[in-house]
Amino acid sequence: MVSSEQLKAARALLRWEPSQLAEASGLSLSVIDRLESQPGELVSPSPETEALVGVLRTAGVMFFDEGPVDGGPGVRLLIKPSAAIDTNEDETVQYREYLENDAPPGAGG
Repeated sequence: MVSSEQLKAARALLRWEPSQLAEASGLSLSVIDRLESQPGELVSPSPETEALVGVLRTAGVMFFDEGPVDGGPGVRLLIKPSAAIDTNEDETVQYREYLENDAPPGAGG
């Protein structure tokens, strides 16, 4: 289940105005205002809620039920994998000491 607070927080993480979320999801601004104004969990999954959550997830927001440190439900902005991983092998430096196995037998890792 997703709460109205999670929807508002997800939109805030992306720095989107309600009108931007309406445009991205194809829903009217009044539907977004109505869903965000209901306190607590949204009663049931509806096509509108699923559309909003889908757009926000695509934009990089993760929804979770329990917080990482007993914080309860929340949202988190994810870094796109392409931005976090350097895949240019031409610029990768390999040092010989990392290529040779110099650990004693049985040393894991």
